[in-house]
Amino acid sequence: MAPSTARHLISLDDLRDEDLHHIVARGAAFSSRTAVPDNPLAGSVAGIYFAKTSTRTRTAFSAGTQRLGGSIVTYGPGDLQLNTGETSEDTGRVFARMLDVLVARTAGDPEEMRAWARQDRMSVINAMSADEHPTQALTDLTTLLGHFGRIEGLRILYLGEGNNTAAALALALSRYRGVEFELRTPPGYGLAAPVRESARRHAARSGAVLREEHTMEGLPEGFDVIYTTRWQTTGTTKPDPDWREIFAPFQVDGALWEGSPKAAFMHDLPAHRGEEVTADVLDGPMSIAFQQAENKMHSAMAVLEWCRADNRP
Repeated sequence: MAPSTARHLISLDDLRDEDLHHIVARGAAFSSRTAVPDNPLAGSVAGIYFAKTSTRTRTAFSAGTQRLGGSIVTYGPGDLQLNTGETSEDTGRVFARMLDVLVARTAGDPEEMRAWARQDRMSVINAMSADEHPTQALTDLTTLLGHFGRIEGLRILYLGEGNNTAAALALALSRYRGVEFELRTPPGYGLAAPVRESARRHAARSGAVLREEHTMEGLPEGFDVIYTTRWQTTGTTKPDPDWREIFAPFQVDGALWEGSPKAAFMHDLPAHRGEEVTADVLDGPMSIAFQQAENKMHSAMAVLEWCRADNRP
């Protein structure tokens, strides 16, 4: 395998605006079947390493790699010599000499992935870390573009924890002109300050609007999208034993459509009906959550294609 200059996706803040917009547009083109991949990963091998559970993201990148002509090697949490004391740095050095792409979910500190990305042979893709879920936001924007035909000017309401999905959405949506992204997060469970500050810098430059409040009082109307996530984020616990009572007012139910009757409903899944969302919303006509889930694969293909552009073996 000849050395190359690899592209990485650890955080959405690593992407230029034009790269972000290109990946989203390409994912939407794959989803609508207006673009057909020409095997850009032919001869390439992707490592799929998930230290935490995954249904959609793991399947998306596994299927996406193969649909782009590549092959995969999969690793679970007990498969690597990390469990016998090998350093993460040595593991990354070995990966880079055998793989073309590493898709990794650690749900921990993203610095481990950044260490693996300090080479120019193997692309590293963050399939979720504790602070950010960048490929989820790319999926979500792919879904918005396919459903509405645009992202600019959309009004999006997010209800629930300011978790890694919310962080990625804030970092992505704030880079589209005229978007209004309203977050209603429970007290003590908002966006991390560095994410909020970065998103507001993007918004000031693009003309987007980012708002976050910790109450359901005074909620505006006329949203295009209502979005929520599972209250118990994968790989995390909550310090407050009464957290369900704090989260209860932020449940998505049919009453929200009285003020936003044309809104689409989105959820990154898995969902717990009766907790963060009622069944009539998730399974109802306003829901595009399962199209959103399918778009995980189309967006993964766009990310993989972008990472390996001009690096074919």
